[in-house]
Amino acid sequence: MSPLRSERPFRTIVRAVAALALLIGWSAATGSAAAQAGERAGRQAAVAVRGGDTLYGTGATRCTVGFNARSGSTSYALVSGRCAQGVQTWYADSALTVRVGVTAGVSFPGNDYASIRYTNTDVAYPGEISLGGGAGTHDITRAANPVVGQTICHVGRTTGHRCGAVQAVNVTVNYGGGTVYGLFRSNICSEPRDAGGPAFSGGTAVGIIVGGSGNCSSGGVTYYQPVAEGLSAYGLSVY
Repeated sequence: MSPLRSERPFRTIVRAVAALALLIGWSAATGSAAAQAGERAGRQAAVAVRGGDTLYGTGATRCTVGFNARSGSTSYALVSGRCAQGVQTWYADSALTVRVGVTAGVSFPGNDYASIRYTNTDVAYPGEISLGGGAGTHDITRAANPVVGQTICHVGRTTGHRCGAVQAVNVTVNYGGGTVYGLFRSNICSEPRDAGGPAFSGGTAVGIIVGGSGNCSSGGVTYYQPVAEGLSAYGLSVY
């Protein structure tokens, strides 16, 4: 993406067609014996769902959990709104045997966030995020809006854990499916299937990956939906 942009103090507007990479995949179990075996294996594997993990939806959709959040005693996942469009039921496994939640709300275009209400009490939903690649987990305790120059890191399903700095806030991106306002941009590269991953600064949640330009071989930038906006819209808090 080579955006034409006009930048003013405290306000950056980028007009572009974003290269958004959503996690889309499918898997099906065939035969009753295979289905039962898959269900048992899925239930054993789905001990917990964290930020950075994948949820699988009907309609052959995969979405990365940005952050887990809650309202009272009810837990939710905050994910990309573009990814969650049109999906009602979510599973912890690709065979769609371990149901974990239902879509509670979607905001896209204009914004790019959605909430999934967890319904399976046999699965844990820690407030931490998975760093991937055997790097363990990272605890998240609060959320805040990003500021220019702030050091942040993100976790992508393809490129893993990378860090850099916020370059601009209040960015507008024109996707093929609609315009999204109020995004922020970092100098961290990203690749296809990174979309939906969490962005954070220390223990503070700041955003969810929604798209990028360039790549991690030649360099690039990444765009994010600020997480504080989505949390506020649904009355949620990270923990």
